[in-house]
Amino acid sequence: MQKSRLSWWLGGFCVALMAGLAWQFKPAQPQTVEIARQLQCDLPPLEANAPYPSMVWVPPGKFDMGDSVYAEEKPLRNVQVKGFWMDRTEVTNQEFAAFVKATGYVTVAERPVDPKLHASLPEVMRQAGAVVFKMPKQLTRDDDPSQWWQYVPGANWQHPAGPSSTIDQHGHFPVVHITYEDALAYAKWKGRSLPTEAQWEWAARAGASALPQQHDQPASANTWQGIFPMANSAEDGFAGLAPVGCYGANAWGLFDMIGNVWELTSDLFVADRSTSPKGQGLDPDAAQKPPEFKAGKVQARVIKGGSFLCAPNYCMRYRAGSRQPQEEDLAVSHLGFRTILQP
Repeated sequence: MQKSRLSWWLGGFCVALMAGLAWQFKPAQPQTVEIARQLQCDLPPLEANAPYPSMVWVPPGKFDMGDSVYAEEKPLRNVQVKGFWMDRTEVTNQEFAAFVKATGYVTVAERPVDPKLHASLPEVMRQAGAVVFKMPKQLTRDDDPSQWWQYVPGANWQHPAGPSSTIDQHGHFPVVHITYEDALAYAKWKGRSLPTEAQWEWAARAGASALPQQHDQPASANTWQGIFPMANSAEDGFAGLAPVGCYGANAWGLFDMIGNVWELTSDLFVADRSTSPKGQGLDPDAAQKPPEFKAGKVQARVIKGGSFLCAPNYCMRYRAGSRQPQEEDLAVSHLGFRTILQP
């Protein structure tokens, strides 16, 4: 059976959905979470003599990759990663706009859906658009994501909540509604690549080689405070997406590795990592090449780090070892990316 565009559903946990089942898509604009009033946060000045001023050096090392909270994070395995450069923040709207201006690139969410790939989709989801989070006024059941997610025609990176929304004055926010193909195109334009799962996790751990003993909600990260999806007290300063760099950097100078937006990696998602292809997720120099992107074929990639929607009652994935699948051609409002450069 052909997978639907929503066969992997992300919002903190993964729910397999076939197109048209238990979903009621409405063309009206969704009620989205409150937009941040703060439009920019002060980042430390860039090093003038650094070879790649907007990037941070991630040294080589070994660590126990994975975690023990959810099944897809197991088993732990000791991996080795060589050093590389990584963007110190997620790619921003401002940076992605420069790429689009220079190349004329059109993102996947701005294109009509390929009917050959998704023949079973309802008509509304064949239009160009993306999936947007909405905060419901009430819940009829707590296991139905259609109560807080909505496919919105016309939603894309320039119009994150739908056609009437804009990213004007939001140049320092992470770009969202980006698919794997979009992120890959940007990375290639910059002469870079996307991190493997192991590279991303090592960078997020910032030298911590062993599995953390506690899995408490982080104090310095943009996550959901309260009962998801009904109440967010915004104790961390933001009820929704935050500009990059508003929370403290980790020990290696990387911002927002946990929370704010999920981040794409180059690895194909395998639910049981004990059956992963040999070398996948390890340092690319010591393993096979990252799985190729194939246009016209629906695959899921690993995403990391959790987002502003992660809460203790819904998504305890605000951890370096957490992971989720993300269908390659589905754009969502809590997913971004950053790039790496290997010497």
